[in-house]
Amino acid sequence: MAVRGIAKPRCVWISAVSSFSSGCKWGVLGAVSLLFTLTVGRWQARDSLPPALDPLPQDPQIQVYFNQVQSDTYRDAYRDIERYGDDLEHQIIAVIEQARVSIDVAVHELNLPGIAQALRERSQAGVAVRVILEDTYSRSWSQFTPTDLADLDGRDRTKYEDFLQLTDGDGDGQLSPDELSQRDALYILQQAQIPILDDTADGSKGSGLMHHKFMVVDGRYVVTGSANWTLSGIHGDLDNPDSRGNTNHIIVLDSVPVARIFQQEFTYLWGDGPGGAPDSLFGLGKPYRPAQTVSLPGSILTVQFSPTSSSRPWTQSGNGLIDQILRTATQQVSLALFVFSDQPLSDTLAARSEAGVEVSALIDPSFVYRGYSEALDMLGLAMPDHRCQYEANNRPWPSPILTVGTAELPPGDKLHHKFAVIDSNIVISGSQNWSQAANQLNDENLVVIHNPTVAAHFQREFDRLYNLGEVGITPELQVRLQKQRRKCNL
Repeated sequence: MAVRGIAKPRCVWISAVSSFSSGCKWGVLGAVSLLFTLTVGRWQARDSLPPALDPLPQDPQIQVYFNQVQSDTYRDAYRDIERYGDDLEHQIIAVIEQARVSIDVAVHELNLPGIAQALRERSQAGVAVRVILEDTYSRSWSQFTPTDLADLDGRDRTKYEDFLQLTDGDGDGQLSPDELSQRDALYILQQAQIPILDDTADGSKGSGLMHHKFMVVDGRYVVTGSANWTLSGIHGDLDNPDSRGNTNHIIVLDSVPVARIFQQEFTYLWGDGPGGAPDSLFGLGKPYRPAQTVSLPGSILTVQFSPTSSSRPWTQSGNGLIDQILRTATQQVSLALFVFSDQPLSDTLAARSEAGVEVSALIDPSFVYRGYSEALDMLGLAMPDHRCQYEANNRPWPSPILTVGTAELPPGDKLHHKFAVIDSNIVISGSQNWSQAANQLNDENLVVIHNPTVAAHFQREFDRLYNLGEVGITPELQVRLQKQRRKCNL
């Protein structure tokens, strides 16, 4: 396949670690501006940033947006930074502003005051607004007592400090009612008397994770994708001007049949709402529903919700649907995943690679080299865990590839996508990570879109990340392997 890019990722071959043939497949590279690949000042904001790439055409009914795309720029109002990317918050608000009857939101985490203010405005205009959150994030930080705060672990302590920085507008160390009403997203919703519930509404202590990131408006519009509705998930860390947010995307769908499918999921989760009977259905309490397919002009779209009980055949699950789509690949598969740890999917990709399909994968740096990561399988490697044991049923590829690794991102940002592009025609997206936990425990949605116009957007995003990538058996991976093998006397 002809080279389509102008820069190559760092592809490293270290013969001391393994013995398969070196080389990288460069056919998946995309055109990316040198502005974004300079090693010095790459992430620096500028007073004026011209779009580096021409925008791609959008499908009328399925529009996609990426927070680090180079075909658009916007000013991040929270940090007053001009930066590359689609303003995902603006796109979400634009859909909210269309509402005349109802808005139903099911999102893992929400802390963006702009979105909360838009929901408040629609509620005050008479629109019925309902919100479902993950129980871990359903309580405003402003409601935490000193005892609660003292019990926070390191990660939650950081989240609390981020909240203070965002909310304390005058920096006096006190949160005034005015500051809360303008900057505390959950406080804004509560003061507007917008009903909120979480995954303890079924009488439990919470499902695996309420990991959805979707909204249904007027029974017609659906927003879904990989992005949590947070500052770090969309714009970037408040105290880090180099941060551009976790790499994420949203999909905006205009389809009554698709909205009906998502509305049913929301109805199961909502039950009779806050304060009523514990009749909400989360996790495995929901009835199983097989994948549902809708035909749109120029598109075929399939939706499936998780979790699926382990008592059912794996092929009937969300990951089973992913597997079914991967098996259709004849030319190319491009993966951009936060985590990849489900062995059967790796096995299917190995078979497609053996059949001549070009397989390339980028996984978040925090997961790519863990012992259970399928990236190691794809590289033909196995790494013992902290107990010096190998993953059960682990199967390193007999014919490894070197087009697997991670993308170099601004400090603190994560590769948070959960997408695959197959043969430049099919996209797998949604909230579902490619893991057993997502498949069998979490409330998730999975969307498969057959549409070359949509696929072109996702392929461009993959190519951008790949050009910033470090793939193959890297020095970091070699050090990790050698360290763990010495520890385990292997």
